[in-house]
Amino acid sequence: MSTLQLRNIGPKSAAWLRQVGLRSREDLAAIGAVGAFVKVKRAGFKPSLNLLYSLQGALLDCHWQELAAAQRDALVQDYEARIAVQPLKAAGPASGPVREQRFDGGDSDG
Repeated sequence: MSTLQLRNIGPKSAAWLRQVGLRSREDLAAIGAVGAFVKVKRAGFKPSLNLLYSLQGALLDCHWQELAAAQRDALVQDYEARIAVQPLKAAGPASGPVREQRFDGGDSDG
């Protein structure tokens, strides 16, 4: 079964999953919803918690909104525990420092 056929998983989420190497329900089941969510986050994508709930719903073959609040809380706690052990890398600066370099032999003072 491809990710496009998993319940709750739309085209954008399916593309993210494919890009992190998860191409089937079996791949997803092997690492679980939280593991898949962590892989997507570590790849630099910015999914909301709805993806985490959707992945769990896909594994349970139910709509993600049918997950009980306790199930959602447990998923978030599991995610936070995994991130605490091995934090996500912070994004680097958008650009480095700007330095002026002159090639005409003049100084940069004026």
